[in-house]
Amino acid sequence: MIHYESMQTVTWLTALTVFILLWAGTRTFPLFPVIRFFKELASSPRYLLHFAALLAILFLNKWELSLEESMNITSDFTGFIHSLEGGFVSGLQNLFYAPWMTSFLSFMYLIVFQSLLIVSIGIYTYKKNYQLYYATCYAVMMNYLIAIPFYLFFPVKEVWAFDPTVQFRMLEVFPSFETQYRELSGLDNCFPSLHTSMSVTMAILAFRSGIKGWAWFCGITASIIIFSIFYLGIHWLTDMFGGVMLGVFASAMGLRIAQVRPLPGKALGEVGVLYARDEAK
Repeated sequence: MIHYESMQTVTWLTALTVFILLWAGTRTFPLFPVIRFFKELASSPRYLLHFAALLAILFLNKWELSLEESMNITSDFTGFIHSLEGGFVSGLQNLFYAPWMTSFLSFMYLIVFQSLLIVSIGIYTYKKNYQLYYATCYAVMMNYLIAIPFYLFFPVKEVWAFDPTVQFRMLEVFPSFETQYRELSGLDNCFPSLHTSMSVTMAILAFRSGIKGWAWFCGITASIIIFSIFYLGIHWLTDMFGGVMLGVFASAMGLRIAQVRPLPGKALGEVGVLYARDEAK
């Protein structure tokens, strides 16, 4: 039941998923949103600056793993978390295990999760909803900036690496996960769950977009991804609660910052209706 031979497979499946979701979200050929995106990068310094900052914060997350190694932190709070939860994850795994579910949930965890951010940027840019584009950038940066200190100073191991009764289901479909994907996600970077917080963030922003189909897709996807972190044996229940709170906070702050900061003239005119709507509320 091996679905992912390497990160190249993950990359190609992600590109295909982004293509399909862009088409569904914009109802146009996906190349058009891509062209719009590059036009904005070339014509709007503010747009470019925010996108560069977004990329920088994502690279910061990878750099954190190297920093963690150099700091040689020996503290471990996994036992404390386990004492609070007991065998919750193990029980859930045993209750719902099915090979088809492993395939489906690993796809949601690996492929759809990272597609959400890319497609959100594409949809909001294509529809000229710059307020939500900036809110997305701010919210993503907020997620990582808050989570990284926890990863450095409150290390919690993934459930399967601590509890012998929990299986790491991801290895059933991606045997080389530990050697190829692990460098993107530290083994003890559990609390809060970024898969949870980012999914919740994308869902909240999607519901603010007024695009009903995209909003419901993101909402349902967030719920499935949250279930997947337990089913695959990765996160603790505590990680999920922390991730939900972080996602709600980050999205609220992202929206607030995007509203109070003045937008470029072109963008301001295009989102004026949104501002009027917000003021009316």
